[in-house]
Amino acid sequence: MKSVFRTFFLFCLTTLLISQAFSQTGYKNPIIPGFNPDPSVCRVGDDFYLVTSSFEYFPGLPIYHSKDLINWKQIGHCLTRDSQLSLHKVSASGGLYAPSIRYHDGLFYVICTNVSDKGNFYCTATDPAGPWSDPIWVDIKSIDPDIFWDEDGKTYFVTQGDEGIRVTEIDIKTGKVLSPERLVWGGIGGRFPEAPHIYKKDGFYYLLLGEGGTEYMHSATIGRSKNIFGPYESCPLNPILTHANRRGQGNTIQGVGHADLVQAKDGSWWMVFLGFRVTHQWAYYHVLGRETFLAPVDWPKGGWPQVNGNGTVSLNMDVPTLPIYPVEKAAIRTNFDADKLGFEWQYLRNPIRENYSLTEKKGWIRISTSPYTLNETEAISMICRRQTEHDFRAETLLEFNSSANNEEAGMTLIQNNTHHYDLLLKKSGSQYIVQLRVKVGSLSYIAGEKQVKSNKLKLKIEGTPSQYAFYCAEADSDNFNELGRLDTRYLSTEVAGGFTGVMIGLYTSSNGKPSKAKAYFDWFDYDVKR
Repeated sequence: MKSVFRTFFLFCLTTLLISQAFSQTGYKNPIIPGFNPDPSVCRVGDDFYLVTSSFEYFPGLPIYHSKDLINWKQIGHCLTRDSQLSLHKVSASGGLYAPSIRYHDGLFYVICTNVSDKGNFYCTATDPAGPWSDPIWVDIKSIDPDIFWDEDGKTYFVTQGDEGIRVTEIDIKTGKVLSPERLVWGGIGGRFPEAPHIYKKDGFYYLLLGEGGTEYMHSATIGRSKNIFGPYESCPLNPILTHANRRGQGNTIQGVGHADLVQAKDGSWWMVFLGFRVTHQWAYYHVLGRETFLAPVDWPKGGWPQVNGNGTVSLNMDVPTLPIYPVEKAAIRTNFDADKLGFEWQYLRNPIRENYSLTEKKGWIRISTSPYTLNETEAISMICRRQTEHDFRAETLLEFNSSANNEEAGMTLIQNNTHHYDLLLKKSGSQYIVQLRVKVGSLSYIAGEKQVKSNKLKLKIEGTPSQYAFYCAEADSDNFNELGRLDTRYLSTEVAGGFTGVMIGLYTSSNGKPSKAKAYFDWFDYDVKR
């Protein structure tokens, strides 16, 4: 009897889990929060893979995996070796622009532009988690590339030119250009026609692109032709995605565009695209960078794609979904006890590797002080991760072995080298002090200061849509003292410019002088409210 009951119980439990996995209505946008712009997606069997831009950060081009287009897990980066990616002295928002990910004949391809190096390239891998090949460079002087394989066996490079979208035949084994670039479509008249992707469906070549610039007038438009070189007929629904209209003007999500389309195994179509979440305390500001969003697409045979019914999206999408496959939630605490950093951690430009160690002091990361400061476009001594939500807590335990007043270590919220807030520990004579320092364009000042007992200290930053609050506490205490509160808007894209989002960094610097100081971080907490 017990055996029968157990079998029945397991059957019911399995049935319940299957029903939960395969039935859901609705999901939350963005699907990949924080600085994850220019998404491109492909499907292989039951699996989806997605890549986003990374600009001046190393490793380059994060790769994500999903079974349902909603729940994503990062599985690696495309560019992890210095031989693949040179970011030496790259300026803010330089580096890697607008990748695409594709799969063809057993190989994955990531196609991208390094605007600070040789331009357009692609890398290949049999496993999207890597390793990826060194870049194969393509001598085409435009940006936002994609690759399209036609049914006749020819391979085309699709890029953004000054006047519109260009198509060029290439040799996929070598990257050699086989034909002149041909301008095929300029879009519907919006500025900066970019982000081209070509799809072959129902006898038509469909050409999807972004227009209006990657700001508040951004949009996605589409045209089609019976010939890959055109002429392209504009969709009567254009733009098929935009919030630059009355319907979208009050939406928390703005700047939607730079999209890619993918068909699921069940035949349904979906669009991934970038957008950004704004705060409304002082009109529109966004600090998280451009993020990755998702929308369902109705694309009838022989017809035009229609995005979410009316070309707009929301934070809470009340639509049928694919079968749901949740991924493991990220841990709040990083203990630095593994032999390498997690995929969420990055460096600003190519790191000086001897400045970092996860083994010198077990359970701590050591960051050796370098003369480079957060104000420079150099390989500063810092690891950092994305701010992914407006409401968050970031906290760490720091031990700083320093002997000079010019040396500092701590946490930073960095948008770029001219806009950052720094919570730092340093010596002042024979004492240690904590400072809250502001760098906003040409302005730099100390917003708060407190003397502390030792070189070992807890640092904490809490965020809301409108403010960042900065705290410190002795290493053996949870009694935090507030150093100050600063407006988030001065780290926003609207103020700081550029294409990235706020990163939370652990850093050290000797401010231009030689140094043997070392900063040790025991753990790092990142907790969000969503």
